[in-house]
Amino acid sequence: MKQRLKLGIPKGSLQSATIALFKRSGWKINVNGRSYFPEINDDSIECAICRAQEMSRYVEKGTLDAGLTGKDWIAENGSDVRVVEDLIYSKVSARPARWVLAVPYDSGIEKIEDLEGCKIATELLKFTERFFAERNINVTVEFSWGATEAKVVSGLADAIVEVTETGSTIKAHGLRIIHELMLTNTQLIVNHDAWKDAEKRTKVEQIALLLKGALLGEKLVGLKMNVPEKQIEAVVALLPSLNAPTVAHLYNSNWFSIEIVVDSGVVRDLIPQLLKAGAEGIIEYPLNKVV
Repeated sequence: MKQRLKLGIPKGSLQSATIALFKRSGWKINVNGRSYFPEINDDSIECAICRAQEMSRYVEKGTLDAGLTGKDWIAENGSDVRVVEDLIYSKVSARPARWVLAVPYDSGIEKIEDLEGCKIATELLKFTERFFAERNINVTVEFSWGATEAKVVSGLADAIVEVTETGSTIKAHGLRIIHELMLTNTQLIVNHDAWKDAEKRTKVEQIALLLKGALLGEKLVGLKMNVPEKQIEAVVALLPSLNAPTVAHLYNSNWFSIEIVVDSGVVRDLIPQLLKAGAEGIIEYPLNKVV
């Protein structure tokens, strides 16, 4: 009987973003109410919802074959797992998050050495303890169950180590960042024994390939346009395509059809330039995956 891959889906802030990413990749995950075992439209995969903070431990033990979790939680747990793919996505932005050290704006603390003898609140307990121990800075690190920024505001800690994507929440609480401890992003991880299994490895590699393709597709768009023959060189010179653009001669005409894939961030400036250079009938369309 064909083995099923036991795949962990992160619970919490990343859950919706992960399910949406899988949908763009071709897998529909259906979470029914409070069930921790959602349905998926792939008979070779068995899903389980698991906190990102615990995911790497379950994958290391083999309770799960593979899962998605943060680089930070792998480091926190010291888990021995194989990282198959870096997948930079989040609930807010398509960029890595940062674990930072923050203190009140009016604090006299300017650098990490100034924290000697101070108390730090964080959810990333073990990593923070190792960070300061490696630098011979004596601090007390206390675990925070949440609302970590409030620990400093209320005087329960001198500083915090907290994760941020934009820094806006930290600033809103009257704090300032004095040091960045680590960058983190979501990673697809797999148990070493599962990786040695040919069937499971093939499935994990398929998931990695299509998730990465879906993330790349989010950043790119396709452009189609018609260009008269005399303007073709001027238009092509403007095109920042992944590879050479596709150019096809229109039937019984001295016009050409051009199709390219470009970064979505350049389109707003590119389209006016293309029109000015002689392109007409420009169509922009989204891409589901780029592999």
